[in-house]
Amino acid sequence: MTICATEDAAAPPRPHRAALTIAADGSYAARLARHDDADRSWFPERWTLSGPEPYAVPLPGSQPEEPDSELLPLADGRVLILRRAADRFALSLLYPTGPGTGELLLGTVEAEELTLLPPTPGGTDAYALAPAFGHTALWRVPGDAGGPERVAEIPGRCTGGAWLDRGGRLLALDRELAGRTKTVLVDLERGGETGLLLQITEESNDRLLLADPDSGLLLVRSDAPGHDRLGWGVLGSRLPVRFPECLRPADAAVTPFAVQPGQMLAPESCAVAFRVDAAHGTRLGIWRPWGRRLRQLPVPEGWLAGTGLWTADGELLLPCATDVEPCGLARMAIPLEPVEPRMPVGSVGSVSSVGSVGSVERGGTMGSVGRGRPVGSVERAGPVRPAGPVGPVGPVGSVRARADAADVRGGGIVPDAGDATNHSTSSAQPKAAHAEPRRALSHPHMCRPVPLQQAPLGAR
Repeated sequence: MTICATEDAAAPPRPHRAALTIAADGSYAARLARHDDADRSWFPERWTLSGPEPYAVPLPGSQPEEPDSELLPLADGRVLILRRAADRFALSLLYPTGPGTGELLLGTVEAEELTLLPPTPGGTDAYALAPAFGHTALWRVPGDAGGPERVAEIPGRCTGGAWLDRGGRLLALDRELAGRTKTVLVDLERGGETGLLLQITEESNDRLLLADPDSGLLLVRSDAPGHDRLGWGVLGSRLPVRFPECLRPADAAVTPFAVQPGQMLAPESCAVAFRVDAAHGTRLGIWRPWGRRLRQLPVPEGWLAGTGLWTADGELLLPCATDVEPCGLARMAIPLEPVEPRMPVGSVGSVSSVGSVGSVERGGTMGSVGRGRPVGSVERAGPVRPAGPVGPVGPVGSVRARADAADVRGGGIVPDAGDATNHSTSSAQPKAAHAEPRRALSHPHMCRPVPLQQAPLGAR
């Protein structure tokens, strides 16, 4: 997740360090807290969020922790800690044992830099990135005494990290290579095989900030519009990324941190929570692609800014810590307007061609959207029927026919339909098309996603 105070595509800012890390299933969380002693030293603290009331358990070790140690809560209640030790990093599992803290040493990784990735959907294993000498090693850290395992080596420097499926197979990473940053897909079931997932133009820097496996909604940051902006797309769709003007407030920087779960195949109605940083302080932002506006709300006292999760019944949970309430959870019921029906039967919207500007590149192992169809082509389907919020894309990974690739060159850049300038900046001529129907998988195995450059929903 990236946040910036100024829009500078050449030098993207460093992300905020998470004040609290929440497990993938929302059951536990972990953070570094401070003792109340004279030196205010650091110690790990585990929060339990799954009960009727949250509570914290301190997990102090035999000595104070360094403030740059990283914590990752696992779904079984243990906490993975990553500590720097001279020229290497040590990985251990912490867990409460009566009045004390138990610690299981998992092993060490010799590296100049090692960073934990977000919690895996399964919640029992962890992954870490170690960039060095023009490549990045991907390490798996099993939740037992097996020790760290090097699973892949990816050319370029990789950062970020987002899981694209609930099975923990498809991992998206932002990779800097040859002076450009693109999002690549890592298939862990195929031994770490990689392919390009997000490329809006060949010259742009394109990063994935957040992915929701249920709806397929993706939040990206790209300088393709001419300067760094937030955009959205849908995994498996064919239309260009949209850059809403409302996600570019003049006096604030916005960072997505949580997505409403359970919105199966309904990315336009999926709510996203943002951290909004402005000169007057931090606020909570709520946005949906359909609504085309960013609502800003006051935050509860002591909010650990940029952390939180949605529940299945629509509540937004925001962890808070104050002197009076050192472990609190603010529950916010976010009212969301009903989604309006789609355009009437027979009306035709226009979408931009997403092929290379001035040329159409035909299918192959890289860039093919479906067998025998040119990259960037717009397929005509039947008329769009009013069907509520359900979008025309398949679930994560259920791409049509086969999409072994992930690289599509060139592409359209589309402002949000609510913007004043509602047109494509691609030089390719737009084509009229109806929304594309979903297609069933041709085999039971999970396919790889279509490149995001062919993003979001059907024409409006």
